[in-house]
Amino acid sequence: MIIDTETTGLNHRKDEIIEIGAIAFKFDDAGRIGDVTGVYGGLQQPSIPIPPEVTRLTGITDEMVVGQMIDLPQLRSIIEAADLIIAHNAGFDRPFCEAFFPSSPARLGLAQSLKSTGRPAARRHQARLPDWAGGLFHEGHRAVDDCFALLEVLAQEGREQGRTPFAELYETSQRSRVRIFAENSPFDMKDHLKARGYRWSDGSDGRPKSWWTEVAEEALDDELRICARKSIAGMKQIHRSST
Repeated sequence: MIIDTETTGLNHRKDEIIEIGAIAFKFDDAGRIGDVTGVYGGLQQPSIPIPPEVTRLTGITDEMVVGQMIDLPQLRSIIEAADLIIAHNAGFDRPFCEAFFPSSPARLGLAQSLKSTGRPAARRHQARLPDWAGGLFHEGHRAVDDCFALLEVLAQEGREQGRTPFAELYETSQRSRVRIFAENSPFDMKDHLKARGYRWSDGSDGRPKSWWTEVAEEALDDELRICARKSIAGMKQIHRSST
């Protein structure tokens, strides 16, 4: 399934989900996408007014969400039937989803289309879905619309023996990955770490207060060697995950 969220802001600790979209679909052993088997889209009234910049981006107004609640049983039924959950930018969507319904997405993990395929736009750190979708029509920034746009992108056959981006993403999702925390790294290494795709953890969620990244298990030794050459202290391997 593909999942997407719209929120009141970027901070999952204080901002809230105002819309969730989800699409369930079948696929075969070759990674070809088949029928859509379920669609869910729901709005949620937040505890604060929707910021004007969010309304400009999404088109979602305070009037649209009055009295609205996401149907958790319906959404959970789609999630729990899924073999794989995909979000275009899982680094953003995952913490919001885990806070909203902690058991289901955390159990399966989220594969991230932004970094899991070889498409050129996907290699840019913050590739926007409308850019990634290329010439496909796409309204953008409504949750179900974003899910369908991503589904269309993932279903396109590429140049490599007709393989789809989804086939590559699914293959990648089955590999073990390792999360690394660069504890006690010097302040002047901040820009180097950011350039290598590290993100900052403030320690409020129980993880170390440090820069961190997630890499394929086979890339772990190379990443540690590179950081050792840059004299980044305190590199720690924390855990492995399937996505």
